[in-house]
Amino acid sequence: MKMKYLHTMVRVSDLDKSLDFYCNKLGMTETRRTESENGRYTNIFLSASRDVNSAKETKAPVIELTYNWGVDKYELGNAFGHIAIGVPDINKSCEEIKRRGGKVVREAGPMKSGTTILAFVEDPDGYRIELLGKKRAD
Repeated sequence: MKMKYLHTMVRVSDLDKSLDFYCNKLGMTETRRTESENGRYTNIFLSASRDVNSAKETKAPVIELTYNWGVDKYELGNAFGHIAIGVPDINKSCEEIKRRGGKVVREAGPMKSGTTILAFVEDPDGYRIELLGKKRAD
């Protein structure tokens, strides 16, 4: 069976705060937006900026932010882990996110019992985004 991974959806409680985080702090780009008056929701699709061409199209997987109108809180549960994004310079990325007002909840460092360098940031709803850098040179 052929398949293609398309997107990960997260429900957000404040669309403006979430867009500020994902676009202005994390550096993603909005590629598409759908609003449904009857369904009372807004879907916004975001992509890593380097995956977007000049027409704001992408063939890479995206994050779908779903805002259900009038819902201002969600229970995150404990089954969902995190979203992972690769970055070329993890220390520089963490510093830039902090400079833009984002929340780094785990500074860049080696993965426990591993060689991959990672960090975690948190969006306004408490979702964790893992930033993955290159493996450390031992």
